[in-house]
Amino acid sequence: MTKQPKYRQLADALRREIDNGTYPPGARLPSESELAARFEASRNTVRSGLNELVTQGLVASSQGLGYEVIKHEVFQLNASRFENLSFPQTGDAYNTDVTNAGRQPSQTFRVEMQPAPEYVAERLKVPAGATTVLRFCHRFVDDVPWSTQATHYPEWLLERSPRLAEPGDIAEGTTRYLAGLGVEQVGYFDEIATRMPTPDEARLLEMGAGVPVMLWTRIGYSATAPIRCTVTTFRGDLNRMNYEIGDLSARSEDVVQ
Repeated sequence: MTKQPKYRQLADALRREIDNGTYPPGARLPSESELAARFEASRNTVRSGLNELVTQGLVASSQGLGYEVIKHEVFQLNASRFENLSFPQTGDAYNTDVTNAGRQPSQTFRVEMQPAPEYVAERLKVPAGATTVLRFCHRFVDDVPWSTQATHYPEWLLERSPRLAEPGDIAEGTTRYLAGLGVEQVGYFDEIATRMPTPDEARLLEMGAGVPVMLWTRIGYSATAPIRCTVTTFRGDLNRMNYEIGDLSARSEDVVQ
């Protein structure tokens, strides 16, 4: 059996110590010089081993601060209830869901008129390059970057719903705002994909190397036309999504076999 290279032996040993709690989430690993002495390895070998852990999304490096075990405080989103107006909400769906989970939401906005990218135009059934209202949110849970959300609305909606183009939040949520004007979302179609982040996404979500993003595209429909295309980009290490479909009474904790 071929012996593993020393940098992988180092990575495996540190991974076991992360798993067993020797280095819990948020803890700093020993310095490169300390690890070099412990494993009788060169600094380059130590860096290669640490980079393995970075690539696997287990640790993050900060210039001058060494390596830290990543905290994985996962937020669970119920996508079938998100934006569903039949469920009680205290504000928009994001604030309601995060607050109900006992976490602290915060977000920043920008609103602009923008030509529709090809993938958005296709989903909104408008010509490529047609003007859309882009509402872009940078969202946080407990001050940790959680997601970005880019929602495009077709320009024809503006005449009936001028607040879509106003800067800042719509307190009741855009879906509820539109429904109050008679533009009711009666259905949606979801697409979910994963990939590695772009440099801009990695910067906004403060992601280390090796962590993918989850892309959730939701196209909302009125009875006659698509009315918005929302692309939410999540940190892949801090989020979990679920759906509720059908009769789930057997899932209750009170059910006894």
